[in-house]
Amino acid sequence: MNTPDPDTFFVGYLDGVAEPTRRHLVRWILLALVVMVGAGGAAAALQNESRAGVFEFGVVRPFAGWVERVPHPVLVVPHGPDEAGASRYLLTAFGKSGADHHFEGGAPDTWYEFDGTLVHRDGRTMVEVADGTVRAATAPDDVLRPASEAVDLGTVTLRGEIVDSKCFLGVMKPGSAKSHRACAVRCISGGVPPVLLVRDAEGYATYYLLVDEAGGAVNERVLPIVALPVEITGDLERQDDLLVLRADPDDYRVLRAD
Repeated sequence: MNTPDPDTFFVGYLDGVAEPTRRHLVRWILLALVVMVGAGGAAAALQNESRAGVFEFGVVRPFAGWVERVPHPVLVVPHGPDEAGASRYLLTAFGKSGADHHFEGGAPDTWYEFDGTLVHRDGRTMVEVADGTVRAATAPDDVLRPASEAVDLGTVTLRGEIVDSKCFLGVMKPGSAKSHRACAVRCISGGVPPVLLVRDAEGYATYYLLVDEAGGAVNERVLPIVALPVEITGDLERQDDLLVLRADPDDYRVLRAD
């Protein structure tokens, strides 16, 4: 029978660790660290949610353009003089609220200037309007109001999830699914524009602003089904670079989760 080497024993009340035991522990500790770092990296790589959305917290920029208020405030910024059309930016306010109160009483053709913070993801951009900075002004003489006409894209049936645009575009991570449902309900009930998030087979996302058949807001009517898988059949239109889906929320169909 082999007799253990007493020099390899570890006694807790004595100082020091025997060299063979030390080498053994170091190897296993290093291996554990490698596994932990690798697992963490793999988990981070799989979390598209955590890296896709951007909220430029603390960065305040000047913005200017026409603001359309129905169904939600949208900043319309014309492209350059050599390019037709405009870009449309959904607007929100600080916290879990829409930006309606910042532009109350303004006519559709009013030029506004204000400061705000960008929220963006997958080519879709929102601006969080800074309190106390909104002012009606006169558009520069060389900037003309773009003739933005809605383009009818026909009737479509889409499957996806209703999310609040502010959180999902970057303010919260994750900003979708049941783990975010309570927050999304509060945001949408506060006036943040609800959008239908649709992913293709490769995981790329497209966003559709949800409105009723007349183009009105649907916020209160979609609250019971926020964060649930739904199927919506409605009329799709493109307003510059913004996709808008018109449908009666009573006709939305909740799908059984996989």
